[in-house]
Amino acid sequence: MNEAEGRTVRLDRVAFSYGTAAMMFDAEFAPASVTAIMGPSGSGKSTLLNLVAGFEMAQSGRVLIAGEDVTGLPPAQRPVSMIFQENNLFAHLDVGKNVGLGRSPALKLTRDDRDAVADALARTGLAGKEHRLPRELSGGERQRVALARALVRNRPVLLLDEPFGSLGPALRQDMLDLLAGVQAERGMTVLFVTHQPEDARRVADRMVFLEEGSVSASGSASDFFGTDAPDAFRRYLGGSV
Repeated sequence: MNEAEGRTVRLDRVAFSYGTAAMMFDAEFAPASVTAIMGPSGSGKSTLLNLVAGFEMAQSGRVLIAGEDVTGLPPAQRPVSMIFQENNLFAHLDVGKNVGLGRSPALKLTRDDRDAVADALARTGLAGKEHRLPRELSGGERQRVALARALVRNRPVLLLDEPFGSLGPALRQDMLDLLAGVQAERGMTVLFVTHQPEDARRVADRMVFLEEGSVSASGSASDFFGTDAPDAFRRYLGGSV
């Protein structure tokens, strides 16, 4: 299996709670597909991603990736990369070094590492901007740096927590198209949280809808945006799809 080839992600009755807010996730995400995760605020979307990534630990149940139980593994040992809304760039490091962190946290890069960084920068339209600092970039460019860093990690599962929410419509569409192109090229399993139905319609193969800390509906994106849309999703959109 190619290292970056997408793998099945399974949450097997994974329980988690914040104080009195109890959550229980039971869902499977198809390999090499893009799944949009939607739901009202507080429904558990970010928590679900954090449980897959290992930033939150399940209180019971199992997190499985390609059938392997990773429930007890720390984030660095899971075959997962994650991109956050705030993109988590280091302000004092230039673009090349921010991307290089995806290969070596100590930035001790081999020739292969440097080649991978250069390829990821070219793939995300950042060639020639290696020496710029994050403050010298636009919001869209900073998100491209975060995506490039995820690409050099070459993990089979990519998680995105509303990474394009702060961008304007045109930039957001550009980033979604770039994401879709990279996913098609590499075959990663992509889970992305969004509040924007048009984002899901644009790039998602599958959809999962959360309510009150659990999955209330799942299925193909075409079903969600067709005449067979789940009732919960219709209510979320105000009765129309």
